[in-house]
Amino acid sequence: MPVYTLPELPYDYSALAPVISPEIIELHHDKHHAAYVKGANDTLDQLAEARDKETWGSINGLEKNLAFHLSGHILHSIYWHNMTGDGGGEPLAADGVGDLADAIAESFGSFAAFKAQLTKAAATTQGSGWGVLAYEPLSGRLLVEQVYDHQGNVGQGSTPILVFDAWEHAFYLQYKNQKVDFIDAMWAVVNWQDVAKRYDAAKSRANVLLLAP
Repeated sequence: MPVYTLPELPYDYSALAPVISPEIIELHHDKHHAAYVKGANDTLDQLAEARDKETWGSINGLEKNLAFHLSGHILHSIYWHNMTGDGGGEPLAADGVGDLADAIAESFGSFAAFKAQLTKAAATTQGSGWGVLAYEPLSGRLLVEQVYDHQGNVGQGSTPILVFDAWEHAFYLQYKNQKVDFIDAMWAVVNWQDVAKRYDAAKSRANVLLLAP
């Protein structure tokens, strides 16, 4: 059966400095993200063993572990590509991301209003979590969601297109306990080209999750 693998970074460890230090990128990717990949694969093995032996006493814990590790793997895989050393600013038609810019304005009223909401959502997650910009297929609009740990409080059909990691391991070595400062700094490395491609892809398969009866 296929297993999950740790994707390579699309840049070197120093590419996002000074917003994110090389040491954080190395630890975050090579240790933390790798642990989610291993956790997902290990849990799949444990579920296979439970099926073979028909021992279901640990099923609740295993399913929760699978969701936790797999969500961590998926969110981090988006996270790395959502950032670039020459990013930041806001999406503009002049940069070829006009559809995304229009969708943000339509869904939130303005880019400034969207930026404020995503910043607050990421900075105020209870404990560990994420702030997420997601495409919601039922309405065709963009939503800001909070992800607690790696799960919960999201629309089931929503597709993440921009994610801000607000776990302490993403910033503590550099920003200490100032999570808000880290989230504010993150806007300087957003890769709007990547976000726009994810938005277009999400729109193109909007009906996949909602099959006709």
